[in-house]
Amino acid sequence: MICSLRRRLAGFAAAGVLAVLIQGCATSSAPPLGAAEAQQGLGAYRLGAGDKLRVTVYNEPNLSGEYAVSSAGDIAFPLIGMVSAGGQTVSDVTKALTARIGEGYMTDPRVSVEVLNYRPYYIMGEVQKPGEYPYVAGRTIEQAVAAAGGFSYRANARRVNLRRTSDPAEKSVELYSNQAVAVMPGDTIRVLERYF
Repeated sequence: MICSLRRRLAGFAAAGVLAVLIQGCATSSAPPLGAAEAQQGLGAYRLGAGDKLRVTVYNEPNLSGEYAVSSAGDIAFPLIGMVSAGGQTVSDVTKALTARIGEGYMTDPRVSVEVLNYRPYYIMGEVQKPGEYPYVAGRTIEQAVAAAGGFSYRANARRVNLRRTSDPAEKSVELYSNQAVAVMPGDTIRVLERYF
């Protein structure tokens, strides 16, 4: 009798713990993505490893060309060496190159910098084809899921988690809402599993 009572109590305890865990899994989520972050565009874009730049120095074809941002966040530029680009805007890099080229190499250099290829974004979790995808301007999270073959049968099709390169914390994004969220270069989208 005591053994059966212990088994019942152990069973109730296990069921209670399981219920708490399932409830915790179902309700625990990342904080929602803020409105300002949802509206983020390429105007404030910060360069990083994997971006490819086209630098044009007026009347200097030997300096003009395509340059990749290294894993350390630098570009190797002729004559002046390494120039920091990681975490900088295109405007910041243009000013830095103009100043460095103007320090003894050219008088009044005219430099133009543009991004040729943005770094890819990543989608993982409950999609048909998780992986790395090339950045396409204006692509929304829903379109990114479609590019990854759509949701798996276990996916939570109402909400995903998003981590921007500028913020190490994941944020929750409600799908198919009034406000579509654009994918930015370097984003990581995690499609979660539904629990019920």
